[in-house]
Amino acid sequence: MLSLPKLKYSLNALMPHISEETLNFHYNKHHAGYVNKLNGLIKGTPFENKALIDIMKESSGAIFNNAAQIWNHTFYWDSMGPNCGGEPFGEIKEKIQEDFGSFSKFKDDFSNILCGHFGSGWGWLALNNNKKLVILQTHDANNPIKENSGIPILTCDIWEHAYYIDYRNDRASYVKAWWNLINWNFKMSLACQKNYL
Repeated sequence: MLSLPKLKYSLNALMPHISEETLNFHYNKHHAGYVNKLNGLIKGTPFENKALIDIMKESSGAIFNNAAQIWNHTFYWDSMGPNCGGEPFGEIKEKIQEDFGSFSKFKDDFSNILCGHFGSGWGWLALNNNKKLVILQTHDANNPIKENSGIPILTCDIWEHAYYIDYRNDRASYVKAWWNLINWNFKMSLACQKNYL
């Protein structure tokens, strides 16, 4: 039986960039809904006692969609925090400068991918198989792990439920606000991603 991963901050901690109302609906309704749905889908199946990451890697259809959305959202929440944002530091800063030329260039490129993505999905910063940081976009519940396109480093949820209460259809304003929430402490070491794999 899978449980809803606990948020590391309060529901009002991301204000004014993401409201308490949005976080409450997004976490307690959408994220929790994926957990409840998945538990129902895997009951009595070989997936019932498997870890979430294994369910996500090995499944398809509705089971995959719900498992991946649980994983994606947990990673998204951990990618953000109160009193965060600004420029990266340490290992991730050096790697961004090495692979994109500058943080400013990376920020512009990532923002353009997020704002230009058609439909529901996710934007990712990932470390690819050649040990290069790349910007990826996935549709619906897909992610770089399932697509074997890299190790996720950072993600932004661009499903409408992530921003519609606060920003209506203005995804660009949501993306601009999201940069103020990135928890670079979580990203300080690329090695920390092993906790999710």
